[in-house]
Amino acid sequence: MAKGLLVAAFDYLNAYSDEFHDWYDLEHIPERQAVPGFGACERWICDEEPAVAVATYDLDSLDVMRSDAYNAIAYDNLSVWSKRVTGACDRLLRFEGTQVTPGDEPAPDGAGGLLLNAMNVTAEAEDEFNAWYDEEHLPALLAVPGTLAARRYRSGEDPEGTHRYVAIYHLASPEVPRSEAWQTAADTPWSAKISPHFRDRIRIMSHRYVRGA
Repeated sequence: MAKGLLVAAFDYLNAYSDEFHDWYDLEHIPERQAVPGFGACERWICDEEPAVAVATYDLDSLDVMRSDAYNAIAYDNLSVWSKRVTGACDRLLRFEGTQVTPGDEPAPDGAGGLLLNAMNVTAEAEDEFNAWYDEEHLPALLAVPGTLAARRYRSGEDPEGTHRYVAIYHLASPEVPRSEAWQTAADTPWSAKISPHFRDRIRIMSHRYVRGA
């Protein structure tokens, strides 16, 4: 069965930083780690905007998001703490989707960086967009030294979702996309042909969050 992914990205500039991290570390992540079907639950901080935080959650499948165990801690059953903290933040992205490439690969161990790309694509280019991603773009970036995993997802039926596609790249460090090898892999004639059809793109380059660091 294809794996699922849940992503949340917040700008927490207007929240209390210590409380934001305490909430994530002491309540929010542990609650989800206890739900059957959740795998790696990882936190990341944007390299360029340190008040932007990303959380990624590997799922056995999207069915986990509809389970009784998850419903008990989410949606209308969010805790008072969750409502207060998230109410002070600007939510940049919430995405839940099914892995389409490579299909069921889990998050790798030891990544120091994560690149998140979320986007929509024009209807007339969607078939070629998917072919480009699967046949050229992901394989080329996966071959770049320092890329540990490259995975792509298509959205499910989340009524709050705003983006159809997400790609995430686990990296040895945030420096990998700045390398010449990455730039060469990303800058191709096919990429130049497809990129004008991107819409609503969100790109966040981040490093792994370490509590107290």
